[in-house]
Amino acid sequence: MCCLFFPLPRTKDSMYHALTYATILEMQAMMTFDPEHILAAGNTMKEAQAVCQRFRKKSTFSNRNSTEEELHAEVCYAECLLQRAALTFLQDENMVSFIKGGIKVRNMHSPYVSTHTISSSYVHGDNHGHFEGGVKLGVGAFNLMISMLPTRTLRLLEFVGFSGNKEFGLQQLTEGAAGQTFRSFLCNMLLLCYHTFMSFILGTGEADVEDAEKLLQPYLKQYPKGSIFLFFAGRIEVIKGNLDAAIVRFEECCEAQQQWNQFHHMCYWELMWCFTYKRHWKMAYFYADLLSKENAWSKATYAYMKGAYLSMLTREECQPFRESEVALFRQVHGLKQKIAGKSLPTEKFAIRKARRYLTENPVTLPAPPLEMMYIWNGYTVIGKHKDLTEGMLKTLDEAQAKLESSPRTEFSIDDQCLVSLLRGLCLKHLGHQEEAEHYFTLVLCNETQLKFDHYLVPNALLEHGLLCLEQGRKEEGIKLLETAKSGRELKTAGLGQVAHPVNRAGSIAAGRPVETGAAAQPGGLGTARSHQAR
Repeated sequence: MCCLFFPLPRTKDSMYHALTYATILEMQAMMTFDPEHILAAGNTMKEAQAVCQRFRKKSTFSNRNSTEEELHAEVCYAECLLQRAALTFLQDENMVSFIKGGIKVRNMHSPYVSTHTISSSYVHGDNHGHFEGGVKLGVGAFNLMISMLPTRTLRLLEFVGFSGNKEFGLQQLTEGAAGQTFRSFLCNMLLLCYHTFMSFILGTGEADVEDAEKLLQPYLKQYPKGSIFLFFAGRIEVIKGNLDAAIVRFEECCEAQQQWNQFHHMCYWELMWCFTYKRHWKMAYFYADLLSKENAWSKATYAYMKGAYLSMLTREECQPFRESEVALFRQVHGLKQKIAGKSLPTEKFAIRKARRYLTENPVTLPAPPLEMMYIWNGYTVIGKHKDLTEGMLKTLDEAQAKLESSPRTEFSIDDQCLVSLLRGLCLKHLGHQEEAEHYFTLVLCNETQLKFDHYLVPNALLEHGLLCLEQGRKEEGIKLLETAKSGRELKTAGLGQVAHPVNRAGSIAAGRPVETGAAAQPGGLGTARSHQAR
């Protein structure tokens, strides 16, 4: 933890030492969601902002007569505001946090606009590269952040004068990462987060692995035991579908350092999914159990996942764990929480699915880990390997057989439609496109009979539309995607902001400009389809 104390001696009189120390504390707060860490980071960032203020130009800021120190103070000041805004969104559990955060974003926007104009037309001093790197980091992060907000939120921001261009944001961050400046590392980390998390989870499950590997390799070569680099290396292997290699990387990440347990928790989350993809339910349960004991991000989600894994085991296999799926599912609702005044989409989904276990004689869920896997875009991972996909299809066939042999209940249609959607996905990845289309259509044919899982309809339309586009049936595919995001379907599903992932998927596949969209995840991670599940 020496990184926490290295900048301390000069935090009161050096804007860069103050900003560096505050940034380290903010990173810690973002990983823990601990209220004390968030408060400490906010106070320290406020103090860093005050230090930067002392060095700013006293009159109206412009490139004329501004000293090199004043230019750096301006960009450091804007960076403090940007990070304080992010913290504010985490701090309070009501709309006040969003109002405060919005004010900070507005105050931050003007300095970045001014400094961006200057950086492209004015060179001042030997350290101009560091100033320019700060501008590219801020402008890039701002544009990327705004561009990935839900469409409805983005329209409100555009109404008051904010807009975000994803491609421009990525360009600025790429240029910032390429330079040898103070902020090159942060630009690199943001790009890695985008390529390995945001584009994968918020989109259709695809990610730019090649770019991510190019960004990561120099750091991994120089710091082969660096935990953050090992973690990103693991994420890249997951996206490529190389699960055994990913597991090794995440285990190495846990062994590399013992100071920040949050890195361990992020690895546990990834390991849980790796073993889910491999259908190793006991190992997946093991990591879900570790998270439930050590991490506070979403106790409800962890309890749900533990119950989900136990539901895939026989009664004898469950005995060593001394827990039952029914008891765990009944705990889920009581464990819900809010972050930044909002319930986590994945918790909402878990609570809704676990409701059926509150009755005296609950009707069991059909293969719940496989459903949650869809919410987190997991089928894109297993789809890269035939054996993984065939294994998952076998599990779904067993779930279907169990449904057919069980007494009919009020959940029967919903459960059969869920299994049909997931079977269709597996068959699509195996190249059996006609069979896949049959199962997607089966969900749509039962739309009016669905009682609970209305989210299945827009998702079946989404998957059917993407399948048509893959087959070259562009007009039909676009029509299905447009239907998926239509007001009628969304109201039926009760999903609110489901349009944005469907928009993104359709736009990407059809080659049209991408509309914006967003969501949320542990240690700070999110999912597009979890918004759909609301």
